[in-house]
Order: sequence, then structure tokens, then C-alpha cells
Amino acid sequence: METGVVEQAIEQLKSEDVLYEKEGAWWFKSTDYGDEKDRVVVRDNGQTTYFASDIAYHLNKFNRGFDTVIDIWGSDHHGYIPRVKASLTAMKQDESKLKVLLVQFAVLYRGEEKISMSTRSGQFVMLRELFEEVGKDAARFFYVLRGADQHMDFDLELAKSQSNDNPVYYVQYAHARVCSVFRQLAERGLTWNQSQGEDALSRLTEEHEHALMGMLSRYPEILESAALNHTPHILAHYLMDLARDFHTYYNAHYFIVDDIELSQARLSLITAVKQVIENGLTVMGVSAPETM
Repeated sequence: METGVVEQAIEQLKSEDVLYEKEGAWWFKSTDYGDEKDRVVVRDNGQTTYFASDIAYHLNKFNRGFDTVIDIWGSDHHGYIPRVKASLTAMKQDESKLKVLLVQFAVLYRGEEKISMSTRSGQFVMLRELFEEVGKDAARFFYVLRGADQHMDFDLELAKSQSNDNPVYYVQYAHARVCSVFRQLAERGLTWNQSQGEDALSRLTEEHEHALMGMLSRYPEILESAALNHTPHILAHYLMDLARDFHTYYNAHYFIVDDIELSQARLSLITAVKQVIENGLTVMGVSAPETM
């Protein structure tokens, strides 16, 4: 946080008469707002504290006009929430606009072997190292798979595997499979006619087809719920369910068949599957490869 921004926040606190000087240091009257004790914002040597930087950071966010500010903290920082919100209230900000999501720690495994990590002893794996080993797609998808309040066991070997047990591979493979169907269509000199396919959707009477259409219809509500409730993991699980239904359909039926109307209808259905998977993965920052 820039020095000027921190100083501006401290001056605003002083103008609101919520700071006082004691033994050369400046203290925030956080007990007036329900905190267990007052907090130092400027030490007696003139150096600002981490708390002062946090106050300035949040004031800057609110001054920039955001309707909601979302912080993601480790669960061990739960006691820090009241004092940050107290500082916002003291500066005449609406502290209800600040949403703090507490996340549990992740435990890394390499197969059956647990990777030893300790912040106290300085043993840890950087996120950059995780990206380099398993790739950004797997890292992002695996982290989103669990709710913020759930512990996560991250299996590095599973994240790198090309198998149906790997959730990100399973979802991406469904997208790639649809793309392969359309490559086969082109190789046969055939095309998909969207209008014709949509007109023939009544031909989709198989149980697998009804299951897929029902699953596709749920996407808007899943996306809305994930956004409003800060629960992106439900989107990840939805994509896994959609991929499962598609793989089952793929293994049970042919899409390129002699019955032109039926073929066009099935191609329309799997195109919708491809689009929803791509949309969902894009929201999560995960790629949707056409070949695997």
C-alpha cells in the first residue's frame, strides 16, 4: 500500500476523533466498536503498522465506489474481521459492504505421501510451483471444488493424471469429445444446420437426452447461485455432473446417423453441452481444449 494512501487514512481517522496518542504511538479506539482492545496504527518510531495498511486498503476500495468488497482470508484470521469493520464504521463507511470469506488450509499429497508444510519453519509450496507442476487449469479447478469452509486434500498426482478420476480432465474431455464429433462430421463432408436441428428437437426422446436437457436448463440458476452466495464450488460440481451425463450419452448413442432430422437434433444438443461447459470453465478461468 502506497505511503500517501496510508497517511490519508490516518488523517481521516484523526479528523473523526477515533485516534489518540499514547507513549508516542497513535492508537485506534477499536474498543468503542466492540473490539477487545485498542489497536496501534502508528508506532512510537513513526512506522505505520500492518493494521494501518489494511485500513487504508479498504478505505481505498470503498472510495473507488465498489458496491461490495470481498476479502478472502485464512480461517486463522477470523478475529481480525471486527477491527477492520470497526475502522470502516469509524470512517463513516458502510461496513456491511465488506464480505470476508474465510478459507480452510489445503493439504498437499503426492499420491499417498503428505507433503510437509509449516509456515513457522518456512516449509511451504508456492502457488507458482503448484502451477508449474500441475498446470493452471488443474490448480484452479481443484481449489474451486471445495467450499471455503471445507478442508481440501490436493493430490498432485491425481491433478496431473489423464483419467476419469481427475475432475478437470473429466470435464475438459467432454468438451473435447464434442469437438471430435464435429471433426468427424466435416471429414464425412457433412454439416450441422442449427435451424434444422432446433426444429427437430422433439425427436430427442431417449432417457439420456432428457437427462442432458434437464441438466442444461439448470445452468443459469447454478451460475446465479454461485455468484450471489459466493459458492463457486457448486459450478465446478455442476460441470462434473454435466460431463458425466454427456459421457454416458456419448457411450450409448451415435450422433451422426442416417436419420437426418435425428442427427441434426442430437448435434444441436451436444453443441449446447459444449457451449455450457466452455462458459462454465471460462468463468472459473479454466481452458476448454478442443483436443486432448
